[in-house]
Amino acid sequence: MSQIIRYWFYGLPGLPLAALGLPLYIYLPTFYAEQLGLGLAAVGLALMIARISDVITDPMIGIFSDWLPMPSRRKWLMAIATPLLIIALWALFVPPEGSSFYWLLLWSILVYFAWSLLTLPYNAWGAELSGDYDQRSTITASRESFVLIGTLFAAGLPLTMGIASDEPGKALLILAQSLTILLPITILVCILKVPESNRRTKPISYRAGLTLLKNNRLFIRLLFAYFMNGIANGLPATLFLLFVSYVLVMPEQFGLLLSAYFISGLIGLPIGVKLAKRYNKHRVWGVSMLWAVGIFAWVPSLGAGDFLPFLLICILSGLSLGIDMALPASIQADVIDVDSANGGGQRSGFFFGLWGMATKLSLALAVGIAFPLLVFLGFDTQTAPADNNLLALTLLYGLLPIPFKLVAAWTIWNFPLDRQQQRHIQQLT
Repeated sequence: MSQIIRYWFYGLPGLPLAALGLPLYIYLPTFYAEQLGLGLAAVGLALMIARISDVITDPMIGIFSDWLPMPSRRKWLMAIATPLLIIALWALFVPPEGSSFYWLLLWSILVYFAWSLLTLPYNAWGAELSGDYDQRSTITASRESFVLIGTLFAAGLPLTMGIASDEPGKALLILAQSLTILLPITILVCILKVPESNRRTKPISYRAGLTLLKNNRLFIRLLFAYFMNGIANGLPATLFLLFVSYVLVMPEQFGLLLSAYFISGLIGLPIGVKLAKRYNKHRVWGVSMLWAVGIFAWVPSLGAGDFLPFLLICILSGLSLGIDMALPASIQADVIDVDSANGGGQRSGFFFGLWGMATKLSLALAVGIAFPLLVFLGFDTQTAPADNNLLALTLLYGLLPIPFKLVAAWTIWNFPLDRQQQRHIQQLT
């Protein structure tokens, strides 16, 4: 089997994992806030607490994934996590009538835990498949291509089933049924077709590991940029459905607009990977973020009925999406080499545990910032559109992400770990 085919088999689980991720950010908050009547502030609080719980669990799962004293440790954890995740997502996506704030909180925490137990070993495994600077971008691109396809699947399936955007409960049901089938199949194919790295190094002490981490300035800098960019991406993702429904007043176009955005991301991903092989990954990622800022700055000029201008914004800003998804994780694999060269051993799981922590914390803050601010500024889905502060929704959706994006681009712009430096470090490990 060729390496390229093996990498695509590795990327396959990205499809159902992405199909799980989109409803958590798009359908779930609206469903619990509106149809179950919990309100925006309560839903935002529950999801933020659930995400923050991963601050503790992600690094612990990552460390456990590294130190588990058995062959194929990454695969075993993925196999154990899969049925746990299916059970938890059913409870969260298809709740009984009258489900409370505590139901949302409990099952959100369990979904995120099982998701971490699956994705952290999976991402660490990807970082260990190759030590080559450019080949790592190919590996992450294969995974993120399936992530984008899975996101399109999650966005398009309710539409093809005749489910309207104002029926998030029905969308969650059909997606839960699909994931119950897709998740175990893709995980099984990946486990059987892709070999896990057998390279193991003797674990270092916890205190020595923390000292190395503290001194790894490249990782801290990358993580900060990734965290800022995560908040910038999480804000419009959280508010997308509300923006389309209340500002553009075109809820029936929700699926088309979302699909255009992710299709554009799928087109932009190979372009970004090709550019990263000619230039350095960090610089391509920085340009991509600045491109998104320039496009998104036009959002506040939109109003009711502006379908074509917003479609163009979705397409143009979507080009940076695939780059946002693939290149930071590829850079992260290079930064792990620095830790290994300094005596940290093979700690991919631990580093991706911290990576996952930053991902979920940024999304938690996005929800925790957006929904309470909307309520504070006078926006309420339970009142008539004319009585709502649509300007607040527009500014939170379109302008608030921009400063976070700019900080991320500035942080990563002169990142010192380039292709030549990484290859030198590889020779030391």
